[in-house]
Amino acid sequence: MAVVRMAGRRVGGGLRRGGVVSLFRQDHVVDDLTIAGHRKRGPGSAVVCVHGAGVSSRELLPFVDALGERHDVWAIDLPGFGASDKPDRPLTLSALADVVAAWVDQAGLERPCLLGASFGCQVVVDVAVRHPEAAAALVLAGPTVDPRGRSPWRLVGQWLRNARGESPRMTPLNIADYRDAGLRGVLAAFGESIRDRIEDKLTHVSVPTLVLRGGRDRMVPQPWAEEVTRLLPYGRLVVMEGLPHMTPYRDPGGVARCVEDFLSEVAV
Repeated sequence: MAVVRMAGRRVGGGLRRGGVVSLFRQDHVVDDLTIAGHRKRGPGSAVVCVHGAGVSSRELLPFVDALGERHDVWAIDLPGFGASDKPDRPLTLSALADVVAAWVDQAGLERPCLLGASFGCQVVVDVAVRHPEAAAALVLAGPTVDPRGRSPWRLVGQWLRNARGESPRMTPLNIADYRDAGLRGVLAAFGESIRDRIEDKLTHVSVPTLVLRGGRDRMVPQPWAEEVTRLLPYGRLVVMEGLPHMTPYRDPGGVARCVEDFLSEVAV
């Protein structure tokens, strides 16, 4: 398996001075829940971004702003997180995937590329397997969970080791998101992440898939990223040297260029 290595730029993420003024909010209702969407409408094909466990789309907005120069890019808040409605009880991973697929239909998007970050990778893989009509391609940025680290304590240890390499701006974002979601919602999301066996689903993904790994990602070891890519029928792996787990936040411009190249190659 060929592994492409790219130099990443540790630019720290965050929004441009004055905010990302080119993004706008557009919501849709799925199963009586309002799902918040944040959009930058470029001229190209649609890309829908799904955030990680316990947080919100805020960590993806710098990337949306960058890729949105060329593509019609959305970042949605999963039910219970960010600006979306909170269900009566936390949803399972499969229920979250069903919401994403229904949201794509409600938004009138015809087989967009689905990009997942961290736990979002598990959600979009579930979408691609059970709702193959909902996506033309996938991007898995930091796919979790490595089976060798599939326990709460190992996951916490990996998260703490990785946090030292993330932008310091992520900490207040994450704390605010955890507070908004509440302890029950955060624990439920991490529980779903640990229980999900993504490795059993990858062979059933029928669309071209780009796997992105930060070269200093402590949550996604290189052997696991390579295993994910091998299991995918149409997978390719790009390692962005020097970057931690959240590559779309740490180097939004670099990840945007990588995704744009991938979409051009697979004609999406």
